[in-house]
Amino acid sequence: MSLLHLQYFSQALSKQSALYATVPDGEGPFPVVYLLHGLSDDYTIWQRRTSIERYAEDAGVMVVMLDGARSFYCDMKGSPGNYEQHILESVRVIDRLLPTIPTAQGRAIGGLSMGGYGCMKLGLKYPELFGSVAAHSGALDANAMLGNRDFTEIHAVFGDVLDPADDCFALAARPGPKPALYFDCGVEDFLLAHNRDFHAHLQRLQIAHTYHEFPGSHNWEYWDLHIREALAFHCVHFNAREGRV
Repeated sequence: MSLLHLQYFSQALSKQSALYATVPDGEGPFPVVYLLHGLSDDYTIWQRRTSIERYAEDAGVMVVMLDGARSFYCDMKGSPGNYEQHILESVRVIDRLLPTIPTAQGRAIGGLSMGGYGCMKLGLKYPELFGSVAAHSGALDANAMLGNRDFTEIHAVFGDVLDPADDCFALAARPGPKPALYFDCGVEDFLLAHNRDFHAHLQRLQIAHTYHEFPGSHNWEYWDLHIREALAFHCVHFNAREGRV
């Protein structure tokens, strides 16, 4: 397994950016899992706080860890930063430079907290890009965040009225194909209501998904444990779609 630190110019952000990528040994091509961080972190945090490199090696997948600042992986309404476009651009960069399977059947996206929202939104919005989604402790209800008077920063992301294109609930209700969906949350997590509400919403829409609640809170002990289950979920869908053994 190799760990790459890639620095590149983001056209979407008009600035330099960076990412980490773990690449299995061998010639490939390899399926790719894109991982998104939470609000207070950056692209280095998965590598620093979990054993993601070892888990990726065991799974035989490439993992790419991207940076989203405090953007919720959106094209921000109240300040410069086209971070949704930045993520899409980063996928193109990785497909150009590394031995990927450059289709939705070989591409997955996941994340935690802010990144849980980001991966769910992007997966539902771009099913032609991402074949599976796995969110941990996701801040899935953007309307609830806009209604939180203590979280005034969120208006710089979404504006004062939520665009349906940034609403996981609205995106799930859109007709059309969906990626394979997985999400989980700790029963002591302050975002548990977001996840239960989204689970109920998907049930009402009769959209297939996997949802789990586990012991734990909003911390790295929880995420280091359950990222392994997310990788296993992605691998099932990689195998099913690619005919891999």
